[in-house]
Amino acid sequence: MYLIALCDDDPVELKKEEQLLDSYYRKHPEFEFQVEQFQSSGKLLEKVKNGEYVPDILFLDIYMQGKLGTETAREMRGMGQDCRIIFLTTSQEHALEAYRVDAVQYLVKPISEKELFPVLDKVFADMDREQKRHLLLRVDSSIRRIALQDIVYFEAQKKNQCIFLKDGQRMLVRMTMAKLHEMLSEYKEFTKVGVSYIVNLEHVEGLNAHEMMMDNGETIYLPRGSYKELREKYFNYYFE
Repeated sequence: MYLIALCDDDPVELKKEEQLLDSYYRKHPEFEFQVEQFQSSGKLLEKVKNGEYVPDILFLDIYMQGKLGTETAREMRGMGQDCRIIFLTTSQEHALEAYRVDAVQYLVKPISEKELFPVLDKVFADMDREQKRHLLLRVDSSIRRIALQDIVYFEAQKKNQCIFLKDGQRMLVRMTMAKLHEMLSEYKEFTKVGVSYIVNLEHVEGLNAHEMMMDNGETIYLPRGSYKELREKYFNYYFE
């Protein structure tokens, strides 16, 4: 399920945009999405900042009362949001600035199915590929999308799981190790080490009968009797 935000201070335009999305969904039911409307950028930014809402796609009007849509987009990027932004406007005046905030498209109103639907086709296809290689987790009261390749390992810490990332960051998520392992079960690079760790084999530099050395400099000590099975998983993963 994808989340789509419509941000426009004109309720008539919001209705038109929602109707276009309804029409798109009837043609492409494989892409499930939920639409939420915002008549001010302030309300959108507040929900995102508080971790209450993280859109996957943002339809953003440029000419809004109080703040240009391009300014709103810069604030979204400043909060670490990498949602797909599609600017909607009545003028091409801000096109260059729109692409500076990594917008995927800049459409001039009135917008037709012919213009919008090919854009949505590409956006949904890209997100569908990417979503399979990310975890969406609640971290410190906010929602974070974490690339699997950035995760070195997970460690159980009482009722929390600590995520160790390759850039040195550490994050706590309130989730059982069993649930986390279930979420990662389709990805061959992740394997359990005892009851306390889930390790990304991509980040293993070496292992012996007693320990596993990770490329972030950390060492994970192996439970007794686990070396043979882990060694086999490690070699099988790389040979595949």
